[in-house]
Amino acid sequence: KVRLEASGGGSVQTGESLKLSCVASGDISESLCMTWFRQVPGKQREGVAAMDSDGSTRYANSVKGRFTISRDNAKNTQYLQMNSLKPEDSAVYNCAAVTSALARRWYGGCSLDTTAMTDWGKGTLVAVSS
Repeated sequence: KVRLEASGGGSVQTGESLKLSCVASGDISESLCMTWFRQVPGKQREGVAAMDSDGSTRYANSVKGRFTISRDNAKNTQYLQMNSLKPEDSAVYNCAAVTSALARRWYGGCSLDTTAMTDWGKGTLVAVSS
């Protein structure tokens, strides 16, 4: 089982930036697809950005051009750089993972779909005020 710990959330104003981190530990012997999700109370969880072990990325349309996903394999850490934040970006952000092999078998690659993930970490709150 992969353990995931997200951090870096906070309160910012519209237009400002935040960088989230997600550290993976535990059974990470296999290459991982790691995805950032976000959820607002009362709404469905939304996939935001995903990165596979080969460096390929996928973004939700709502964040394209503003958010950048990256990874430091030596630190087993994935990042989400969020620029030009908007109030509608306010949510609890989680990171999740699945092995790259399973992601390719089930979904043809790293996915933004919540059902594609096998391991989840606790979230970090992002609040953007206008």
